[in-house]
Amino acid sequence: MTTYNVGYIIGSLAKGSINRKLAKALARLAPDKLNMTEISFADLPLYSYDYDADYPAVANDFKAAIKGSDAILIVTPEYNRSIPGGLKNAIDWASRPYGTNVFKNKPTAVIGASIGAIGTAVGQQALRPVLGFLNAPQMNAVEAYIQFKPDLIDDDGNVSIPDTEQFLRDYMEAFHQHMARVLTVLPRDA
Repeated sequence: MTTYNVGYIIGSLAKGSINRKLAKALARLAPDKLNMTEISFADLPLYSYDYDADYPAVANDFKAAIKGSDAILIVTPEYNRSIPGGLKNAIDWASRPYGTNVFKNKPTAVIGASIGAIGTAVGQQALRPVLGFLNAPQMNAVEAYIQFKPDLIDDDGNVSIPDTEQFLRDYMEAFHQHMARVLTVLPRDA
């Protein structure tokens, strides 16, 4: 069976983000055939097409990390019923200038945690059309909107509730199957 390199992007820049904890749990619970690596966007400046002729090194490195990944997992909070601004900025860097979109044909999945009862449902729904426009094949099911309770996941990614741990393990297995299907039809450099 093929091993896949999965880049994961955490939509929050906060060091103590509950979505960072969720990402650690997902990396820990992922099938052995998934090599999980965080792709940070913390150092990206605000995107402007003024950079298109001469991309900064940090932006080139960010794009190269996505391009070098077989699939992308986005673990994100919801800000004001939408996508966090930093995440949207990072997506803009990764997809610009026209014709250099590194999300094209890249299997993706979206998950997130919030203290609110609906998890990150609305934020994820705002992100999906952006990924669709970028031609990033998305895992549409299993959907996962995690209501984060105190002590649900510790700083090392350990999940305290067995049913939630199993759900996250199953989510990562479904993502593994999704990327295998997509990459069978759309090889890595298609």
